[in-house]
Amino acid sequence: MWELTKSFRFEAAHALPGTTLGEASEEIHGHSFRAEVTIRGTADPATGMVIDLGLLEVRLDALRKMLDHKFLNNVAELGAPTLENLTRFIWDRVAYPGQLVRVGVFRDSCNESCTYFGPRP
Repeated sequence: MWELTKSFRFEAAHALPGTTLGEASEEIHGHSFRAEVTIRGTADPATGMVIDLGLLEVRLDALRKMLDHKFLNNVAELGAPTLENLTRFIWDRVAYPGQLVRVGVFRDSCNESCTYFGPRP
């Protein structure tokens, strides 16, 4: 059993009104994000790979284009642009049933991250 993790980075802005973080959070501001997607499985005997990295890269590139240099409040289906919602949003779009085990989103400059392990069975 292996776990394979692939990451991508994006720059984006958001505003989070109604939190205890104060005025700075309510104003439009930006972050550098790093997202990690982890796939678990056994290696295919023919290819030696848990998953074809080329196929995973296609999905991650599509996600990067949806999020990079965007105002996250305007991204359809994201909801409030929180770390929690970003992880779920990415999970839903990577969607490797039975193989996807976690999605993490990191804001290293803020020392913050969130990890999503998928919906409860």
